[in-house]
Amino acid sequence: MSTYVYGIADAGHPSLPDGMEGIGSPARTVRTVTGGGLLALVSDAPESLRPKRRDLLAHQNVLSEAGGGGTVLPMRFGSVADDDAAVAAALEERTEHYKERLTALRDRVEYNVKAQHDEEAVLHAVMAENADLRALLTRNREAGGGSHEDKLRLGEAVAGAVQQREARDSAAVRAALEPHAEAVSAAPDSTGWITNLSFLVDRSSSEHLLEAVEAFRQENPHVVFRVNGPLPPYSFVEEKPATAGVG
Repeated sequence: MSTYVYGIADAGHPSLPDGMEGIGSPARTVRTVTGGGLLALVSDAPESLRPKRRDLLAHQNVLSEAGGGGTVLPMRFGSVADDDAAVAAALEERTEHYKERLTALRDRVEYNVKAQHDEEAVLHAVMAENADLRALLTRNREAGGGSHEDKLRLGEAVAGAVQQREARDSAAVRAALEPHAEAVSAAPDSTGWITNLSFLVDRSSSEHLLEAVEAFRQENPHVVFRVNGPLPPYSFVEEKPATAGVG
């Protein structure tokens, strides 16, 4: 049977509670596999694994419980190895890398910060700062709305100005928050967000990042934030480690 991998820790990491349950229905019992002075938190893998809410939460819960006893390198949901032997071999093969990461990520957590524009507010903002747009709008109004070509010209100009503002605000968000993090990881672009960044911060000083988010929001009310954290530092561990059998 395939082995599902939740995370990796030092071999001296405190044991998990007896009978702790992980993914699957019925839930699979979490156990450990050791190798190279490390241990992997694993369970049997369901035959058909899908990112269902129950399993996503179970994966997160295992990492949260284990993280309470020491640093754990979180694996992404869906990390599966051929069997326990493949996991042990991976730990042996990548011992140096995993130990380096465990040291680097000790007492660190991740915050994911997404930002988007409030559509109405950003339109007001770009009109307020762009005299040419205001002049086009005024001419159209004075002409009873303007011709089809006039309306198209105005729409294209507004869209271009909003795109420029998106790029400017995206860079500004990163510049404002990056000084409060030890590392930053950019997530793939996604529809509707002008910024999607993950920040690695010391658990004891994470409030500085959150305060910077709030300060930016206060100064830029047309920018809306969604902050998720604290999380295990998923974005600062190889997403698909180059190991034999884990991936």
